Amino acid sequence: MNKRLIAAFLALGLTGQTPPNLGAPPPSAVITYKQPVIAIEHVRVIDGTGASSRGDQTIVISHGRIAAAGPAASAHVPDGAKIIDGQGYTLTPGFIGTHDHLYYSSGGPLFIVREMPYSFPRLYLAGGVTTIRTTGSVEPYTDERVKAAVDSGELVGPHIDLTTPYMTGYEPGIIQLGTLRSPQDGRRSVDFWQNRGFTSVKLYMDIPRNIAQAVIDEAHKLHMKVLAHLCSIGYEEAAKMGVDSLEHGIFVDTEFTAGKDPDECNVTSKAQREAVASLDVNGPKGRALIATLLAHHVAVSSTLANFEGSIPPPMRVEQRMFDVEDPDSVADVTKVRNVILSRPAAAAALSRKEFDNDVKFEIAFYRAGGLLTQGPDPTGYGATTAGFGDQRDIELLVQGGLTPEQAIQVATLNGAKSLGRDKTIGSIAVGKNADLVLIHGNPAKDIDDIENVVTVFKDGVGYDSAAIITSVKGVVGRQ
Repeated sequence: MNKRLIAAFLALGLTGQTPPNLGAPPPSAVITYKQPVIAIEHVRVIDGTGASSRGDQTIVISHGRIAAAGPAASAHVPDGAKIIDGQGYTLTPGFIGTHDHLYYSSGGPLFIVREMPYSFPRLYLAGGVTTIRTTGSVEPYTDERVKAAVDSGELVGPHIDLTTPYMTGYEPGIIQLGTLRSPQDGRRSVDFWQNRGFTSVKLYMDIPRNIAQAVIDEAHKLHMKVLAHLCSIGYEEAAKMGVDSLEHGIFVDTEFTAGKDPDECNVTSKAQREAVASLDVNGPKGRALIATLLAHHVAVSSTLANFEGSIPPPMRVEQRMFDVEDPDSVADVTKVRNVILSRPAAAAALSRKEFDNDVKFEIAFYRAGGLLTQGPDPTGYGATTAGFGDQRDIELLVQGGLTPEQAIQVATLNGAKSLGRDKTIGSIAVGKNADLVLIHGNPAKDIDDIENVVTVFKDGVGYDSAAIITSVKGVVGRQ
């Protein structure tokens, strides 16, 4: 327990009352720039639209918004502005994570996840992520409080769009999830969470079709987005039912698996994975799926950083996580990693083929005009964390065939469109929120430079990425 929280309890005479604040360190400790007008001069810009990067640009921030953006030679910088020399740096829009939970995996014996109300909001922001969608909650009241605390300035973190608890049928392997009993139960749940300010609904694996349809209809009536990680329902059917975003590429799609019964999640994991690995993305079935998603305006949320854990990822990726995690979490992740490394060659090959085929699908979907977004989904193998995983998603999309500018578009403007907020965030344009990421190096040339985040501007306030990361070392995995 930190000293401030102890002091708060002592001030209350240990009466058991709630302390007057959360006891978190003040945001001022990690803020570098808070001037009302800031000019970033002679910087390379990747604007989030997918267009090629532009060198020697000047961006002017005024009272939390982008006031000017263009060539440095013709820029007008207001008198009194704080000047930042952008030579050798790149400026992008703030990243937008459409599948960014506020929890992390835990060790066994039961599969559970632990809420990270302190470290994850900080890590997201340190990684350049200025807006997240929680995409499924196990502690919705905690998520709600975290958002309120970030909005009030008590906690450091990104803008947060809240997603409901998982709406599903009976999940035999996950003890933290509830069960919807009827369509009426589903509608009541949607109404309840919408009334508390949640903006999206999460459908999950074993939800029956009649309940799923009731949830979708009620959510849309209340202007909420519907996100889905499904097993009982295939992607094409879900698209026709009205789902707004399908999560995890095609990793979890069951419609191509032999023996899949309608309305049932009755396929084995191995059979489903083999079906995904063998799908010809450019064949009739693959093209038909993409056409259906496009026709029904369904976004696809990529979570490659999570599924890379089945390969497993390069050690440098994992070392960044280990450097901030508590010892128990490092031990948990290492144990899982060792199991993955010891698998038979055939099992490892299947994982590699499945992963590569999902990347092919996501790239094909993007190139066909689909709305591809990203989020690291910091769960599963424990192979990714907040912020670092969002950066890794971008790198993996470039490895898969997108240009760096296109991959950054996926992580910025596409995410804003999926949230319905592209008029205010997602690209570097005059009048939009000054949610920006200052990166040392040139990600347009070397995408790994995306990890060199120096300053993250959220509503025009500049946060020191390195200072934030230092503030959570040894805490990630605990809270």
